[in-house]
Amino acid sequence: MTHVLVIEDDCATANEIEAALQDHGFTVICVDNGREGLSQAFTDRFDLIVLDRMLPGTIDGLGVLTALRAASIATPVLILSALSALDERVRGLRAGGDDYLTKPFEFIELTARLDALMRRRSVTSNPERESRLKVGKLEIDLLNRSVRRGDRVIELLPREYALLEHLMRHADQVMTRTMLFETVWNYSYDEHTNVIEVHIGRLRRKIDGEGEAQMIHTVRGAGYVLRSFE
Repeated sequence: MTHVLVIEDDCATANEIEAALQDHGFTVICVDNGREGLSQAFTDRFDLIVLDRMLPGTIDGLGVLTALRAASIATPVLILSALSALDERVRGLRAGGDDYLTKPFEFIELTARLDALMRRRSVTSNPERESRLKVGKLEIDLLNRSVRRGDRVIELLPREYALLEHLMRHADQVMTRTMLFETVWNYSYDEHTNVIEVHIGRLRRKIDGEGEAQMIHTVRGAGYVLRSFE
């Protein structure tokens, strides 16, 4: 079972996060300040840490993160913050954060991002899996960047390939538009652009041949998911 440490000083937010993560099947420990958060992280073993950027007292979120990485604690950290400016996000990621979620947020996105961090950690710890990705009959050869579905070779443009690879790495997990835009395009999500919808449409037309089941599904109000069953 996934063991999560939540460091969040706002009691209502912490309770909501704890309930959402428990409903998702995680075990959760919540603390409300950086000093106690570090104590928990140093004495217990966690699979993930959810860390508020703005903590009271002498140790804020970046202080916690810096101390964790200085102590060689490599547990994936998702930073929560009301500070949405790009330079603040960059500071958090450069300090050792693995992902950054701006408040307010939807809990479906929080759990999806945590699932993604767990999947990324699993792949990193099993590098032999990195030569090939396979979901159903859809397969990517990561060494020569080729894509097949069954016996059919699929030609993709570079951005389409990156989008498909990301969806396959997180098969059966809902990927929000924000997550896709930040990961595949490396930009902050702009709600006025339809670039993701355009690329998803092109990708569907290429990977779903005649008589083949649709693999990329739209989750209304949330994002997209690539299903592992056909």
